[in-house]
Amino acid sequence: MDLKILTDKSLFIGISFSVFVSCSGKSTQQAASTTDLFTDSISANSLVTAVPNITAGAEAYFSPDSKSLVYNGKEGADSTYYVYTINIDGTNQKKINSIGEDACSFFHPNGADIVWTSTRDNLDLPRGNWSNVEDYPQGAELYLSDLDGGNIRRLTHNKHYDAEVGFSPDGKKLLFARQIDGVIDLWLADADGSNQHQITNTPDLQEGGAQFLPDSKTILFRAWKKSDEEKDRKDMHLYTINDDGSGLHQITQGSGTHWAPFPAPDGVHAVYVKVLEPRNYEVFLINIETGEDKRLTYHPGFDGFPSVSPDGKYVVFSSGRDNKQRRNLKPYLLDVSSLNISTKR
Repeated sequence: MDLKILTDKSLFIGISFSVFVSCSGKSTQQAASTTDLFTDSISANSLVTAVPNITAGAEAYFSPDSKSLVYNGKEGADSTYYVYTINIDGTNQKKINSIGEDACSFFHPNGADIVWTSTRDNLDLPRGNWSNVEDYPQGAELYLSDLDGGNIRRLTHNKHYDAEVGFSPDGKKLLFARQIDGVIDLWLADADGSNQHQITNTPDLQEGGAQFLPDSKTILFRAWKKSDEEKDRKDMHLYTINDDGSGLHQITQGSGTHWAPFPAPDGVHAVYVKVLEPRNYEVFLINIETGEDKRLTYHPGFDGFPSVSPDGKYVVFSSGRDNKQRRNLKPYLLDVSSLNISTKR
């Protein structure tokens, strides 16, 4: 639930897209495919299709059956972004909330519930800016609802920034980022929001955009150094950590921006965003164990917020590639069935 798009001032915060009011190591092991369809832009772009009937939307995640998406959208008379669901063929679009401002959402593995972030109960607090770490909306709380927005249950009550949320694949744990006094750490709770506890305590790392690997024990996330936040350019890297806070391991090395990771069903690979020169945001596939990566998208604009379908057949990502105004993002599907990332290893 990494809703930050990177800014000119700081490569970890974001280009001011209107969609939000918000190296690899070397190995002889091959990163994925038996038939490589991702060696050039023509082949790779032929595998991309837009999700129909979305005016503006980003940061989409698949349902457990891989047939629908939950995303942040702006449709019709919406004055800001709210949580929506939609089938991947563009049918059955539903608005989940209409109060405050929404961000980061995710399906529960049971397929019957959605967790999402909103300011709906803290409208008296300053609006903040989802894309500026120095001004994240305080009072962004976590909520659980059913698939049409009914039966809303508030999970957090602290007026901090609680966002970038997801569930463990076994459905037992809730994972999210919390910012307190400018410091961001990863937190865990039971799936109903109880037993909230901090699992990272790294004063100079700003962790977020976290997801569980298929084992429901290992967490993949991105982080930058808080001490670098005033720099014009700063590094951002991918890490793993155990859900008890032990075993911190850095995956990506060197300089540059490595952002928005999401694990594949095989437990070995993940998709993420790498920023290429001069400021080209592209989706890559990385081997978590070796650091070897492969480029998946080819477009001079923004391609970001990738996630993998539970069946391993598709990556959904956000892009402005077909819009006259490239800052207006929409979700796209990328066929990755040739990459063999669907089976646990």
